[in-house]
Amino acid sequence: TTWCARRRARTICLSLAFITISLHLLLVLVSLSIHHLPCLTTTGGRKTQMSGPGSTGPSGADRSGSWESDLLKMKALFDHPLYSTPRPAVPEDDWLLKVKPKVKASEKSSLMWKSDTQDGYEDIQWNRSSESHPPWLRFHLGITRWELYPHQDPNMELLVQHLATHRIVSAVQKSGGTQLKLVMSFPNYGQALFKPKKQERDEESNYNLYYFSDFERHNAEIAAFHLDRILGYRRIPPVVGRLVNVIKEIKDVTTDRKLARTFFTSPVGNVCFYGQCSYYCSTEHAVCGHPRDLEASLAVMLPDLSLATRRSWRSPWRRSYSRSKLASWETDPDYCETIKKTPPYDKGTRLVDFMDMVILDFLMSNMDRHHYETFEKFGNDTFLLHLDNGRGFGRHSKDEPSILAPLTQCCRIRHSTWLRLRLLSLPQYHISDVMRASLSQDPLHKVAPLLSEPHLTALSRRLKTVLETVSHCQEQRRNDGSGQNVIYDDLAHLKWSTKE
Repeated sequence: TTWCARRRARTICLSLAFITISLHLLLVLVSLSIHHLPCLTTTGGRKTQMSGPGSTGPSGADRSGSWESDLLKMKALFDHPLYSTPRPAVPEDDWLLKVKPKVKASEKSSLMWKSDTQDGYEDIQWNRSSESHPPWLRFHLGITRWELYPHQDPNMELLVQHLATHRIVSAVQKSGGTQLKLVMSFPNYGQALFKPKKQERDEESNYNLYYFSDFERHNAEIAAFHLDRILGYRRIPPVVGRLVNVIKEIKDVTTDRKLARTFFTSPVGNVCFYGQCSYYCSTEHAVCGHPRDLEASLAVMLPDLSLATRRSWRSPWRRSYSRSKLASWETDPDYCETIKKTPPYDKGTRLVDFMDMVILDFLMSNMDRHHYETFEKFGNDTFLLHLDNGRGFGRHSKDEPSILAPLTQCCRIRHSTWLRLRLLSLPQYHISDVMRASLSQDPLHKVAPLLSEPHLTALSRRLKTVLETVSHCQEQRRNDGSGQNVIYDDLAHLKWSTKE
């Protein structure tokens, strides 16, 4: 009996202890849920809140304030005299295209816009008034010898909106190239070059792959357009991000039979396609929607080659595209001296135009600039088109000094570019902040930032490297007494203000 009583007492004591511990744990959990405070973490020297899935994102209020500050920096930059001073009137021969004079009714049929099929296209009668022209045509008519579009062009907003929202009536694969590209057509006969999303924004290029083996990035095409504009070049056609419905806006409207045969549904239900091209068009390299929506970049097409012929130039600093062989510029210390004596680099602005492109490529880490183009009409005295930038922004953790080899070897840069680069290094016009602000205006920014913060940080780091390279060139020229100028003075010719 005594043994049974002791056993019952011990059981009761254990039960009471268990209940007590459970109550204490419950109180602790309730206390934490009531008095929980957001954790703080430090990013770039600034404290930000770590938010949960139901919140508005990391430091919503602080981020909003930061974006407003960045937008003010961008506005201040574009209002600066180096960007906003009007240029002299453009001579008639410096326009790429001209509006034809009024023609007789009997001749109008030869000027009508036609297509293989009129399905989905608007019946448009344009006249000589620019108000009747769609934004893509205004863009074409605004191209001059010196730039693709003027600074703060009011047509840019309309054109970007057109690319991002206008109904797509046709999608066909663009021939050539190693990767998939489509030409998208709109009801008013405008066209855009489509490059799909192939990998995540934060995914860096594999260090073991050669630069010519990397995938093109849709967000790099968008970011390159914004960076080109921030640098004051305006030599990349406008590019915008867009979510495209793979079924309704590609498969259902394509007349390209070869493209149509490559559509399939993945094992998880996503609609995919791969097209036909040299290397990366196969089921293993297919692009897929989620399940139908696909991110892409759309770049407005330049005037048709029948209207404005372009000439392709091989880059003097072209890479060998061999896994073992080096290019001449990598082994010859006097390589630039030879180039300076070779047309078209022996006179005019071609050499400093090329340096502008080199700086753009270094800032976005683009190693794949083997050719560039110019408009044939303007001969050698014109700007370089900065096309095909999909292999930029592949790595943020490593800079590629070989991209700067032309600047390092030639020690030549135009004065206006030098001043703008210095301007972008100042806190009130910081290149990373201005780039962040500019990219935030793209429609795909609502999905996710087009460039991650490490890429924006890399921009600042690389800008510093460019400025140090030019300063080193200036110091070197002073010491060797060669008398050669590093800075090419283009400001007197352009009549730009140089006051900061």
